[in-house]
Parts: sequence; C-alpha cells; structure tokens
Amino acid sequence: MQFDPPLSQGILLRRYKRFLADVQLPDGSEITLHCPNTGSMRHCLFPGEPVWFSTSDNPKRKYAHTWELARNDQGQLIGINTGRANALAEEAILAGRIAALSGYQSLKREVKYGEENSRIDILLSQGSEPDCFIEIKSCTLLEQGPDFAPGTGCFPDAVSERGQKHLRELMAVRAAGKRAVLLFVVQHSGIEKVMPADHIDPRYGELLREAKSAGVELLAWAAELSPREVKLVKELPVEC
Repeated sequence: MQFDPPLSQGILLRRYKRFLADVQLPDGSEITLHCPNTGSMRHCLFPGEPVWFSTSDNPKRKYAHTWELARNDQGQLIGINTGRANALAEEAILAGRIAALSGYQSLKREVKYGEENSRIDILLSQGSEPDCFIEIKSCTLLEQGPDFAPGTGCFPDAVSERGQKHLRELMAVRAAGKRAVLLFVVQHSGIEKVMPADHIDPRYGELLREAKSAGVELLAWAAELSPREVKLVKELPVEC
C-alpha cells in the first residue's frame, strides 16, 4: 500500500477525546489529526516524537488529516491507523505473499456469518473446497519488562468482548468443517512474535488457546512501515 503523496510529518503533542490528536508542524504551527484507532493505544503514544499523517481533499471531512504512523522513544515505527489492517491483508493475499492463504479463486470482504451477528473480514472460496474465513486483528502493543521477552507483541490492548465474540464465531466455523483463520497484522517494527495479552484480557487468552485446540489457524504477519509505503512482508510466530 503506497501513500501518494508520501505522508507529512509533525511532532505529537497530545491525543484526546479518543479520536483526536494535536501535532506541531515544522513551521511551528499546530493542527488536529483524526486518530483512527479505537484501542487504548497502550505504549503507542509518545509526545515529542515524530508522527506522520495523510491528507484528504474531501471538503466534507471535519478533520482533513489522518494519523497514520508514529515513532516510539526507541526509534521503532508503529502503524496507528487500524483501518489499514484489512487492506494490507487483502493486498498480501492477492499478491500471493501469504502462502498459507494462496490458491483461492474468490475473495470477498465483510460477509455476514455466524450466530452472533458478525461479519467476516475476508472470505476465500475455491470451487468445491471448504471456504476459508479470515478474521483480521491489528497488533501494535509491544510489551516490555521482566515478564516479557524482547520483541513480544500482545493482543488485545484492552478488554475486547468483540474479539472474544470473533473467536467463538471462528470455532463454530471450524466445527462446521470449514477453514477458520485468525490473522494478526503486526504494525509495529519492534514486534517479533505475537501472544495473547493475558494480563489485560485473560478471557481472550483462554478463548484463543481454546480456538487453537479446536483447529482455528493462528497467523501473524509483520508490516514494513515507512512514510511512503506499508506492506506485509514477514511471517511471525504466534505463541499461546
């Protein structure tokens, strides 16, 4: 996914009201960005560090600028726009970069399924073969400290009843004889593996392990991040 034109840069001042962030531009002026991230953004907010944003020419938007990337105090890049995750996954699948998800003729987005009023992020189909249901999660939480090995990424970054629901739905899909996949799109250059955030949402961790035992496939792919382009380039291990 290329940014055309490339992203603009500023310095993060603050995030507030969940969906807004103020940044200082190189000329000293300040603007407000739309923050397209519904999570807690734990360990993703570093006032005084650079951020990058895109600009829309849609006159109906109240905030023309969208926060896309951040840099932490270790120089690592973080993808702030969680809405990019599905598009990054779709792009990588169609390009054949994710071997485990290749060989399907049809790709559909946001298809209704399940018994809990859900929509699957991506549905892959191939003739008479079982359909492949893919739920996508954006992982940006790099945990550090004595309880975590270097490079440990955790999901979710807050208690997620919605994430729990999706795991139940995937288990039901697998029980019906279809393929069920949970794909973590890792938008953090410092993350080298993914694991459930049991310290934040222990029920999610329990369900994730239950899903794995039930045959739900767990995949994680890391994004290469820059102000010019973001794309999935590397598979990472999922430990649970």
